[in-house]
Amino acid sequence: MKKLIISTALLAGVMSYAGGFRVSLQGVKQLAMAHTSAHAEDASVAFFNPAGMSFIPSKLSIAAGGFAAGNKVTFQNLNTLQSTQTDNPIGTPIYAAVAYKPIDKLSIGFSFSTPFGSTIQYPNDWEGKELVQKLELKSFYFQPMISVKMADWVSFGASYIYAKGKVDWDKAVTQFGGQVNINDEKASGHGYGFGFYFRPDPKLDVSVAYRSPVDMKAKNGTATFRFPSQSIYPLLGLDQSGQDRFTATLPLVEEYTIGLTYKVTPKWLVSADFNYHGWERYSKLTLDFDKAPVGNQADPTVLVAPKNFRNSKTFRLGTQYAFTDMIYGRLGAYYDESPYTDDHFIPETPSFNTYVVTGGVGFKVKQFGIDVSGGYAMPQARDVKNSTIGLYGQAKATAFYAGLGLSYNPF
Repeated sequence: MKKLIISTALLAGVMSYAGGFRVSLQGVKQLAMAHTSAHAEDASVAFFNPAGMSFIPSKLSIAAGGFAAGNKVTFQNLNTLQSTQTDNPIGTPIYAAVAYKPIDKLSIGFSFSTPFGSTIQYPNDWEGKELVQKLELKSFYFQPMISVKMADWVSFGASYIYAKGKVDWDKAVTQFGGQVNINDEKASGHGYGFGFYFRPDPKLDVSVAYRSPVDMKAKNGTATFRFPSQSIYPLLGLDQSGQDRFTATLPLVEEYTIGLTYKVTPKWLVSADFNYHGWERYSKLTLDFDKAPVGNQADPTVLVAPKNFRNSKTFRLGTQYAFTDMIYGRLGAYYDESPYTDDHFIPETPSFNTYVVTGGVGFKVKQFGIDVSGGYAMPQARDVKNSTIGLYGQAKATAFYAGLGLSYNPF
């Protein structure tokens, strides 16, 4: 036997460092206000729009923070009524940023963030075990940037993006009673971002930003097969180590953002954002194995996995109220669209149309800021109808986020 049957949908998740999705956890203060972007109070604005650095009120600003993110996915086969729930560990996205003005009209900065990544873990014997048992995805964005103040009311900024990522994925190969682990820790890609930040009136901030796609390339990934009988490996063209190599390229999403913040009173502000995500370019994923027969007879070591993603939108609304010069309260809500339809649902990177409510408090003590935020997601149940991988049923999910952030503006 020279052909090994592996689900195309799962292999589509091999390089999905984003889990197919953008993770909106790059600022604790921002999350409390629905992750809106037009806030140039400290260096955390750098990830959202490098042009915002020009409007930070201090010459030097440092910001850092982290989150705890938990989620559960439940899948039920409506014919057998069998139900499966994931046992996902708590995710810990982090970020850090610094901005500095060497001269009055020029700002330079650096942002580190983890905008893509997740871990999903199903029981080893669930009905979709050939699709996924466990999938851990991580990404790291490193962004040096610059901003120039073109006038008192407008600035332009740009950044270079260097991305690193890793994947660790287990699935069953029931055809031979075995398992395969897909692993790569050296995938990388490059991109850029730019934007304009406007303050035409002291009461109004406007942020317009673009972040380019990043093609994450795995040039030397490892697939390790494990079978109960040593006689199976030669049938697949593998030696007794069970290892094979693969290459792949995953196009991560581009993003357009327009953000507004208006100070209704000196103590009360309202913010709104619109995000447009260019997922349509993720229509398929091609994986090239050295030996494993995962494709068709014409090209047995090459697998083309259809994805059929579509562009999606996010709408955000947040607010902040200053109770005193030291204490701030924040609230927000947003709606996030899924980039694929029910008939393209995939369990290794599950996605839902989701409503999220957020909130938090902030404290200022001289040059220091401490921010706490949280969010609760309400994903809408999906009727799964993916005939490509033979998965039918209903999927539900819950998710929550909690964050702690620190900022320092010494002068």
